[in-house]
Amino acid sequence: MADDIEIDTGDLERRMDGAMNSLKTEFASLRTGRASASMLEPVQVDAYGQMTPINQVGTVNVPEPRMVTINVWDKGLVGKVEKAIRESGLGINPQLNGTIIMLPIPELNEERRKELTKVASQYAEHARVAVRNVRRDGMDKIKKAKADGMSEDDQKFWETEVQDLTDRFIKLVDDALEHKQAEIMQV
Repeated sequence: MADDIEIDTGDLERRMDGAMNSLKTEFASLRTGRASASMLEPVQVDAYGQMTPINQVGTVNVPEPRMVTINVWDKGLVGKVEKAIRESGLGINPQLNGTIIMLPIPELNEERRKELTKVASQYAEHARVAVRNVRRDGMDKIKKAKADGMSEDDQKFWETEVQDLTDRFIKLVDDALEHKQAEIMQV
């Protein structure tokens, strides 16, 4: 196979890994009843004419297990930060104290826990779709290489490689989902 056509599985793996990293970020935003600064990562604030992450307009702290505070640097943005948190779907009611926004994290009831596991499932499905799209791109490259003269044996080899890579990442997504759902349902 020295002068045969090769498929860049490293690129496919990087792209699938990107889908996993995206899933981990989305999972971090799902609250599990404990305060975490990472739960605010997906929240964007309309600051200075563009959407900006909260951690770029203020300092995010976790002073106690059930409280997140944001010390907003610019007084004029306090209302916008509060509005962004209210509209984020996190289910947290911000409380203002000057330029400090306090986010008390309420206990999760059973209904809310089940809702969050469904959201986690949706995030995992998006990651699976992203992985499958990368797989499709890889298979398309193999078909193109076949048309450019790749042997049938090489085609089968590369298809198996891409499928094994896909199966491995789908399993990682499923394992991450199972872990996150167990964490959410833990009382």
